[in-house]
Amino acid sequence: MDIEDILDPGAIAQRVSAADKRQALSIAAEIAGRQFGLKPSTVLNALLRRETQGSTGVGHGVAIPHARVRGLDRIHGIFVRLEAPVDFGADDQKPVDLLFALLGPPDAEVGHLTALAKVSRIFRSTELRNQLRYASGADAIRALLFQTARPTAA
Repeated sequence: MDIEDILDPGAIAQRVSAADKRQALSIAAEIAGRQFGLKPSTVLNALLRRETQGSTGVGHGVAIPHARVRGLDRIHGIFVRLEAPVDFGADDQKPVDLLFALLGPPDAEVGHLTALAKVSRIFRSTELRNQLRYASGADAIRALLFQTARPTAA
């Protein structure tokens, strides 16, 4: 599974304003509603339920909210870049401005974990995080994520 397989072109939002974590997750849910034909409230509730188990803020200003949602036939990703960071309860106490939400069908246990691991690895790169913060548009964001996700030739 590659990032290209899960991040649809219309599932990228940049320079979005959110007052808090709930509103940031709501933005991801609205995108899921438009892109994947889901009820935004269903997606938001699933993401919020997952947050009660522990913050999906992974540090360095990044969150990877994820949930399983009925109505999907595969795993989908949503990238959101916030204008101003919001508190996500990350272990490093840094507010979040980069979100990569993962949504999958209820029965996608292995695929969901594989996608989560891949996205987590990608966002470990300080250089990528900085480039994403200054990328000029959705196409540039997609290119950065796809380039970083590709294995390098030995």
